[in-house]
Amino acid sequence: MLVSYPTKAYVGKILPKSKIYEKTRVSAALKRKFVEQIERITWAYKLSPETTNLPSSETVPEIEVFQIDLKGADISRDVIRCIDKAIPFPIIYEIASHDRRRVLAAFKRPSEGDSSKWVTDAYFESAWVRSDTERVPLFPSIDLRRLYEQLLSRLMPVERRAGEAFEDTLARAAEYWHLEREAASIQSRMQKEKQFNRKVELNAEFRRLKKEIAALSESGAIATG
Repeated sequence: MLVSYPTKAYVGKILPKSKIYEKTRVSAALKRKFVEQIERITWAYKLSPETTNLPSSETVPEIEVFQIDLKGADISRDVIRCIDKAIPFPIIYEIASHDRRRVLAAFKRPSEGDSSKWVTDAYFESAWVRSDTERVPLFPSIDLRRLYEQLLSRLMPVERRAGEAFEDTLARAAEYWHLEREAASIQSRMQKEKQFNRKVELNAEFRRLKKEIAALSESGAIATG
């Protein structure tokens, strides 16, 4: 899902990697990943009250859109986390590798204990698509907070249920993400396991996880009370 952002919101400034290093602690190993994996970081768009005509909120004063051009096929999640730590605003990432792109982001909010610090939750991402894929219009919204929720919801592996709070959808999506990876790990172990009894146990665990995953992805109104 590639979004067509407002022309008025365009920034188009290169963000030097050194600026990221200045804002947060970066180990030598992590710096190597920045150098080896990233060609350039571009601050592509700034979604703010001035550029979108949408009111801001304390939790979403503005939304940044960063384009990261890669040298190779993908980027380490540690690198993305580091950028998020350095920039005190919600960020939507467009990752570009050769002729393909994907969108990646995590729900980011000010810390309840210290509003000067930001907390980043689980990351979600779209599938890779061709760079020339037609972009969808920016979603209509009443404020930047709702717009941010809409942008993130498109990346989640579950749909928002009727009447469900965004934070509950977020938690359900994070659990889905966790169980999917756990199920994939068990499936891999099953394929390598030689002992029949152990294989049966792993298969039962795999089926249990897939049942939980299916329940998490069910749509419809949530129960109340």
